[in-house]
Amino acid sequence: MSNIYKSAIHPAKYRSSFGPYYFLKNKGNIQAKPKSSGLRINQPLIILLTFTPIILAILSLFYFEEYFDALHVARLDTGWGYWTYIISLSLLTIKLSFLGWLFHLHKKYKVIKSVSDNNLPTCTVIVPAYNEGEMVYKTLVSLAKSNYPKKKLQIISIDDGSKDDTWKWMLKAINELGERLVIYQQPKNLGKREALHRAFMVGTGDVFVTVDSDSIVKKNTLRNIVSPFVVNKSCGAVAGNVMVLNKEEGLIPKMLNVSFAFSFEFIRSAQSVLGSVLCTPGALAAYRKTAVLNCLNDWVNQEFLGNKATIGEDRAMTNMILKQGYEVVFQKNAKVYTNLPTGYNNLRKMFTRWERSNVRENIMLTKFAFSDFRKGNKVGTRLLLFNQWLKVILAFPALALLITLLIIQPLLVLSSLFVGLFIFSFIPAIFFVLNREKKEAIWAYSYAIFYTFTLFWITPFAIATAGRTGWLTRNLPMS
Repeated sequence: MSNIYKSAIHPAKYRSSFGPYYFLKNKGNIQAKPKSSGLRINQPLIILLTFTPIILAILSLFYFEEYFDALHVARLDTGWGYWTYIISLSLLTIKLSFLGWLFHLHKKYKVIKSVSDNNLPTCTVIVPAYNEGEMVYKTLVSLAKSNYPKKKLQIISIDDGSKDDTWKWMLKAINELGERLVIYQQPKNLGKREALHRAFMVGTGDVFVTVDSDSIVKKNTLRNIVSPFVVNKSCGAVAGNVMVLNKEEGLIPKMLNVSFAFSFEFIRSAQSVLGSVLCTPGALAAYRKTAVLNCLNDWVNQEFLGNKATIGEDRAMTNMILKQGYEVVFQKNAKVYTNLPTGYNNLRKMFTRWERSNVRENIMLTKFAFSDFRKGNKVGTRLLLFNQWLKVILAFPALALLITLLIIQPLLVLSSLFVGLFIFSFIPAIFFVLNREKKEAIWAYSYAIFYTFTLFWITPFAIATAGRTGWLTRNLPMS
């Protein structure tokens, strides 16, 4: 072990006493203790602000129908107008066809049931922490309460040079949990990738499970997320089902709760049928140890545009495991509840980091996706990649066209935009109604409008600044 690391702390070396740990339960769901938020929820007002422009847009399309038709005909008479219409129609057709294909795959998805205790592999759970305070303790306790054979479970947590009392809470956890937990402390903040790398090097399990230090797992989560490795020998990684822990803390977590449901239980379930989930989330993911060790050196030393990569470690690992010929799947029944930003500033930083990672890893995936990188279905992976690139390629042209049309015909563009948002939001809303809570589905519409008018710039900005490093949101305090 490199001498830049401080030694590990084992339970026999530390004993102390702290106050009790608790988390709230509500109808079987784990909930964060509510606290103050940057954007509080005034539900009637939000509903009013959401649907008033939609209703006005629908009415305007009817009221100004003849005027809009005349504008449409006049625009088709121009060369740029004609080709804009043709290209827009073609892209819409591609988008609808892609959604239809994903729906077909989603219907074929089947979760893998947990295997018996005897068949469960040895498992090392890794929890990197930075400025997480008491939350890391709650995470570790929830892991220790898992319905997983104790003799097969190892938990490693690493304090990545925190400036708050994270280390104190980790010491409290090791005092209570005993030899199942080993904790390490980095001498300074080296980044999440370095913290994970250290744990990968010392972990003894046949399967590595990574869990963010602001997340709570359910009792069966660990056994559910590792079971695919036993059932499917071609499985190299498994994505967990990320749910929002702090959804009662403000408007943003409420909206993201609906968005995450669609992103994981629809999008990733469809990708899973192809064995090509494109990103195993940092909040909860599992990896076959041999697959990790095969690419570990390349992963920890990954560079982009001459700079060492410090973000996107989850998607980078996913790509490197796919490249080895393994399948990457999604487990709907492996649930983790994680804290998400409650304020706009941290939200836009989080999305910027994700989008920069997407740009980088799309490039990496492109380098091998069209080769004979594995046996079986490869076309599905390529189609998923095509959809990823479509978003990137169209980011700047779409933004420029939207701004131009807003200047030329603001009423027509805004009316069409709100109606379009209403139609496309109907898909995640209905999905949420069928799979979660009916009363929460309304936030799909609010989120569509919120994202369109406040976060539309994220993708173009991330593309233009893809070479930048930095976590962006790893500050005190989180909001």
